[in-house]
Amino acid sequence: MKRAVITGAASGIGRCLAEGFAKEGYEVFALDKIDSSFSESNIRFYKTDLRSETQIHKAFKIIAEEYGEISVLINNGAVSKFNKSVYEISVDEFDNVVSTNLRGTFICCKEFAAQKQKGSYGRIINIASTRFHQNEADWEAYGASKGGIVSLTNSLCVSLSNTGITVNAVSPGWIETGDYESLTETDHKQHPSGRVGKPQDILNACLFLCREENDFINGANLIIDGGMTKKMIYEE
Repeated sequence: MKRAVITGAASGIGRCLAEGFAKEGYEVFALDKIDSSFSESNIRFYKTDLRSETQIHKAFKIIAEEYGEISVLINNGAVSKFNKSVYEISVDEFDNVVSTNLRGTFICCKEFAAQKQKGSYGRIINIASTRFHQNEADWEAYGASKGGIVSLTNSLCVSLSNTGITVNAVSPGWIETGDYESLTETDHKQHPSGRVGKPQDILNACLFLCREENDFINGANLIIDGGMTKKMIYEE
């Protein structure tokens, strides 16, 4: 049985990923700083704050020692709803976002690589965002963290080239994790695909990247946004 560690798994995209990989037969280890429970017997939860190197190291150590080598790491955990004017945001607030999103991702990648046997199958998928290159005002901390994740992915792809690990990023656009039925026709029509995204769309991509025969996809950043970032918008 393949084992997958998924961070930020308590809710939203992360929960969909944990449950989806479990249904595909993976033994899933769900990490989050928010207490959570799952009905699937092959999902185990570990309370972990991604800002803490100690907590991350402990979680990976326990998983590897008690269950065996981890095959897949999906770095999904993030401070995702933080935006504040550049004139008002404190350095501590900026640091908190970057420490969780980027530094936490790096530490997880480091722990994952350290427990792998050289040459064995491995997949790292870093969940970035279309905000890595396209953004709104006041999203500097989040955008910087996600841009860093894309660059980290590029570098790790090369650094781990002598292993069996591929490293890719997935950049979601508008993925609605709340009340999908409340979205308007205007919301959907903003996307060339004709609809707002769902967590399942990110799950589909991650499962595809994790297939063993797809080891030639490496260092990629797969943008999943229904084509929205390709659409030119002119103000009337």
